[in-house]
Amino acid sequence: MAKKKQHKPLNFRKPLRKNRHVFTLNDLEQKALSRYIKKYKIENKSKLIREIIMREVIMRLEKDSPTLFEVTND
Repeated sequence: MAKKKQHKPLNFRKPLRKNRHVFTLNDLEQKALSRYIKKYKIENKSKLIREIIMREVIMRLEKDSPTLFEVTND
């Protein structure tokens, strides 16, 4: 009898990445990215770029979100 495949609980599964985004870099940007990857021994370039982009997106959304009290810098 064949063994049943063990499934991870839903809260431990990684979400599937089905959406693709393509962007281009100029020569200087590509050179800088390549130097960074080589210097810091990055093994997964997609993960690096995804994390950097999402960090910036989340920070800006949090910064722009409405607050209960208006903060003034005097």
